[in-house]
Amino acid sequence: MADVYLDFKFIGEVKKPKEFISRIVTERKAGDLPTHLNAEYDKNVDAVFIEISKGRAVRPLLIVKDGKISLTNRHLEQLEKGEISWSDLIKQGIIEYLDASEEENALVAYWPEAITSEHTHLEIAPLSIVGLCTSLVPFGNHNHGVRNAQGAKNQKQALGFYAANFFTRMDMDLSLLHYPQVPIVETIMHDISNYNIHPSGQNVTVVIMTHSGYNMEDAIVVNQGSVDRGMGRSSYYRPVAAEELRYSGGLIDEICIPDKEVKGYKTEHDYRFLEDDGIVFPEAKVKEEDVIIGKTSPPRFLNAMDEYNLATSSRRESSLALKHGEQGIIDFVMVTENEEGNKLVQVRMRDLKIPEIGDKFTSRHGQKGVISLLVPEHDIPFFASGIKPDIIFNSHSLPTRMTISHIIELLGGKVGAFSGRNINSTLFEGEGEKDLREELKQYGLKDNGTETVYDPITGEEMTTRVFVGNMYYMKLRHMVSNKLHARGRGPIQLLTRQPTEGRAKEGGLRLGEMEKDTFVAHGSSLLLKERFDSDKVTVPICDKSGLIGYFDARKNKMISPVHGEDSIMTTVEISYAFKLLLDELRSMGIYPMVRTEQKF
Repeated sequence: MADVYLDFKFIGEVKKPKEFISRIVTERKAGDLPTHLNAEYDKNVDAVFIEISKGRAVRPLLIVKDGKISLTNRHLEQLEKGEISWSDLIKQGIIEYLDASEEENALVAYWPEAITSEHTHLEIAPLSIVGLCTSLVPFGNHNHGVRNAQGAKNQKQALGFYAANFFTRMDMDLSLLHYPQVPIVETIMHDISNYNIHPSGQNVTVVIMTHSGYNMEDAIVVNQGSVDRGMGRSSYYRPVAAEELRYSGGLIDEICIPDKEVKGYKTEHDYRFLEDDGIVFPEAKVKEEDVIIGKTSPPRFLNAMDEYNLATSSRRESSLALKHGEQGIIDFVMVTENEEGNKLVQVRMRDLKIPEIGDKFTSRHGQKGVISLLVPEHDIPFFASGIKPDIIFNSHSLPTRMTISHIIELLGGKVGAFSGRNINSTLFEGEGEKDLREELKQYGLKDNGTETVYDPITGEEMTTRVFVGNMYYMKLRHMVSNKLHARGRGPIQLLTRQPTEGRAKEGGLRLGEMEKDTFVAHGSSLLLKERFDSDKVTVPICDKSGLIGYFDARKNKMISPVHGEDSIMTTVEISYAFKLLLDELRSMGIYPMVRTEQKF
């Protein structure tokens, strides 16, 4: 007898587990049981496990019986004509969904030619072994598996044309590529997913070589002329919203230009972009601390008499101003109402982002890098044909990463550019490398993808031929202008007196143990004296009790909390965070004694 478990809960026993499993599968194919129910017999523990829980990964496969595929040519014709659909194939028992447990007892073939009498299923397409984004990686079968996953992840961070109605939407932190292109080298998934409607990259000419040491590691050297002509140019959109909130007692916020009598009034200069209704005008060039939406609110705390005596002076300023480091042009202003009928103002801001040193770019193979140098067009190496590359890519990035598909894409892109067609690079089914090489020969080019390059400074031919091709490059959302941050003095936290955290709050740059070591190794260890005293405080300490004292302004003396005026007080420099720790310890009833050395 074998135990039967439904979602790992014991529900009974069966005498013949294998027959029981085959009956479940037969009834599932007939449509008497749910499609997503899976059953497996585990010989090791002599138990049947039935799974129907939500959240499991299940995948569709074609059923194979006695070495024959259940899907016939007639089915394919009906599918093309639209007479039957996907759900009909499942109902007819041609396709079934398998989960990880049922896959244990299944033998799946990749190709129809590989089917034997032992096979139970066939892949709908070999491409379906990976997810949507990974299937967009060209020639992925020539890559290391990890690189395919990283290439898929990078594509999610790429800027592109995400929706045609972007102009009427108020999306948070949105970047839009100005001149998106459809890739020359594409997979079948680009057609299935309608990638041409929302592309997220550009076809560029790439040369694989080093250039004056500037593209070390993963850095890329970019042609300034390409940037001037619009390569990688994007806009960053960000909405700001304010609403007139209602408070108890009939009080309400007011969107307007605040009066000078209002508490917290800024300066007239800060309100210079506001129109009569208190809202900024479109196409205004704003920067940090400029007010975008003027607003006043009733006071936070009211006593009984204040309710009847609400003058302008008692209202407070609550306008929306740009945070530290923000800037842009006002793109769109919308005035509407929220669900409660209160006035709601939304303002969209845009900022033009032109590629600069530090911006991140990537190919579809996980070969990401930042711009290290923008070379003027007259200083970029050129080919015999007169063409100049857009990107100079470092050859050292390839041997360790083993991204062979990166090189094959360059070949494919070159063939596609000369032949004027798209190159099929679907996983396991793409065009062969030999075919691409043969086609290159027909156009009078070297079949190994190399070309003669000339030094732009001397005009001489370079001694080696370098690998050149076209490929799809993407600009990632990690731009240096959104991350650049520096601070000398600035705001501090009330509790610890240490600098605030984060770029938006004008926070400090934290120096850790490892950063300290770099200063010491550099021979500038005295810098640490400045770096580690952001919350320095001078406190009087009683020599007898070891507790922190205080200064009595009337007596003009330092006083000990235990011994009063009788004790000798020593002033000590400590971190305010340490002083806070001593206070915390005392609140717990622990006596923290600080021992001081007498100075004579």
